[in-house]
Amino acid sequence: MRKIVFAAALLLSVAIAFTLRQATIKAQNAEETAARVPLENYLKGHATGDGEFMKKAFHADAKLFWYRDGKLNQRSSAEYIAGFSGKPAADEAQRKRWIESIKITGNAGFAVIVLDYPAAKFTDYMSLLKIDGEWKIINKTFYSEPKSK
Repeated sequence: MRKIVFAAALLLSVAIAFTLRQATIKAQNAEETAARVPLENYLKGHATGDGEFMKKAFHADAKLFWYRDGKLNQRSSAEYIAGFSGKPAADEAQRKRWIESIKITGNAGFAVIVLDYPAAKFTDYMSLLKIDGEWKIINKTFYSEPKSK
């Protein structure tokens, strides 16, 4: 009888652990889906040239950083967004972009985006935060690799 009770308790414990794990995975997937929203807006902004998508993607206090010619450079998200013309680039048909990876822990996350353009390949590293229930890009650093012609 003890063996039956022990086996039943063990089976019940495994079932509960499995159910809790599935619930955790489901919650993580929901957060990752929500965290992809600003990243998708970022990609749409590049594809269309429409700065409104970028306003949806970036937190108002976000910064962009890059290192070029031996110098650290930075720009506010407002300055970056102001550079969008409202029109797609002339070579838009040759441009490719995608979310390479995303990692979420609690209300913080990190994503890698690749912009593969005819003249250069950009790798963007996005810091994400969930602020007041909404995911936003809070920082962007990037590397630009020119393509040989």
